[in-house]
Amino acid sequence: MTNRNQQFRIAIRKFDPFESAIEKAWDAFSKQESLNLELFAESLDLPPLEEALFEREGLKNGDWDVAFISTDWLAMAHEQNALLDLAPFIQKNPPDDYPTGWTDSMLRLQKFDDVVLGLPYHDGPEVLIYRKDLFEDPREQASYLAQFGTSLSLPSTWKDFHQIARFFTRPDQNLYGTVFAAYPDGHNTVYDFFLQLWTHGGNLFDADGNVQIVTSPAQRALEFYRTMLNDTSAIHPDARDMDSVKSGLAFANGEIAMMINWFGFAAMCETMPESTVKGNVMIGQIPHDVDSPTASLSAYWTLSIGSGSPHQELAYRFLRFCANASMDKMLTLEGGIGCRLSTWEDTEVNSVIPFYNQLENLHINARELPRVANWTSVASVIDELVLNTINTDNRIEELLQHAQSKLESLLET
Repeated sequence: MTNRNQQFRIAIRKFDPFESAIEKAWDAFSKQESLNLELFAESLDLPPLEEALFEREGLKNGDWDVAFISTDWLAMAHEQNALLDLAPFIQKNPPDDYPTGWTDSMLRLQKFDDVVLGLPYHDGPEVLIYRKDLFEDPREQASYLAQFGTSLSLPSTWKDFHQIARFFTRPDQNLYGTVFAAYPDGHNTVYDFFLQLWTHGGNLFDADGNVQIVTSPAQRALEFYRTMLNDTSAIHPDARDMDSVKSGLAFANGEIAMMINWFGFAAMCETMPESTVKGNVMIGQIPHDVDSPTASLSAYWTLSIGSGSPHQELAYRFLRFCANASMDKMLTLEGGIGCRLSTWEDTEVNSVIPFYNQLENLHINARELPRVANWTSVASVIDELVLNTINTDNRIEELLQHAQSKLESLLET
């Protein structure tokens, strides 16, 4: 059995670019530091990762030195004292260009007063991702004009989005107009709920700061989502079994005409060798209801150190190494999304991914999820709400009222 003191353990969010980038970063770091430590890196899907880190208290009991931490989990991690405060380390030996090398939006969610619980690792707000070869094809444009009497262009409203999704759905060609990542993991459907709520003019909280989702915007949002997820003439048939990663891979395989997904999957489809849509990937603003503005969602992954890590000093040096300009760029060219301004503006990166320099502007319309310590419980209620919306015929108003009652008890403070 390997001696724990001779093993450096990293819990990775399962995603090929993360795995390859961490392995390359560790090899370079280990060589630089002349280390004689064995790397143990385990890749886990979202629910198993959350279980390993929090339910089994792997961050506190020393199972993991470093972990991929979703910004959704940071308030919970802070309350549980599960992560090491990096502020003293940063004050003594900050990462290169810290904090000016990042936008404020990349440094905000991991800070709790003077406590810093991680360094940004992987970014990318949600965007509309589409195939420009389909949208710009003269034959498709002529066919769309003949069928609908209007030009084929990027959808600005959800009504347009639905119509275009139907137009491009051709099961005989294994092509579907769109996909939503409706896998019930407490994350993907929750993200979809907030995007639909915001782009239909709603909010989770009212003007007095009280949770209030029994509203007409919330009802319109869920009615649209129910319609889309149950329209077999518009959506990929496996949507309910797809998370954001599988949706991205389906797009890379040429199965999807357009989708709402994280910026990172647009970049992935431009960089992964097996992508069949390489060179035809573009991004745009997320559609919205007729009388509501567009919106996006900003969530990102940090690299953080478990409070029980036996290698805390070394772990910080590794995080600092991963945050430097060359490693941030390497992650991006592997298919992840670096967080540094230097990477967003890099000439080579933008030659490989032509839309990469749009990241800073995308943050302008990006909003953040509520930062609450019991977020997992809150997300579970919203997940249940969305799943009941798409899987039953129950009245949406009744579903909202049921969720409202649960959320009130969870968020009463």
